[in-house]
Amino acid sequence: QVQLVESGGGLVQPGGSLRLSCAASGSSFSINSMGWYRQAPEKQRELVAIITSSGSTNYADSVKGRFTISRDNAKDTVYLQMNSLNAEDTAVYYCKSEARAPPTYTLRSYWGQGTQVTVSS
Repeated sequence: QVQLVESGGGLVQPGGSLRLSCAASGSSFSINSMGWYRQAPEKQRELVAIITSSGSTNYADSVKGRFTISRDNAKDTVYLQMNSLNAEDTAVYYCKSEARAPPTYTLRSYWGQGTQVTVSS
């Protein structure tokens, strides 16, 4: 199993910034991609940004130029730097990892518990 723990959410004013972190833990696991998704009230969960093990990134159009995803492979941690936040960014942000872990080492998805980001004045 792989456990993902997010941190860094909170309340921020429009135009402000937040940095989310997601740390993976477990035994004998190997992570492929890591990413961030978000779900606003009464909306479907959507991809925000993803980063592969080689460092390739992909962003939702709505966050391009404002959000930056990065990862520290040595710490099995992924970050999401969010700048120029607006009310439409308000959502629960979830970390997701595609990883292999014992006993089967089958590639599968793991999710964090989510962290709330609220953009409001």
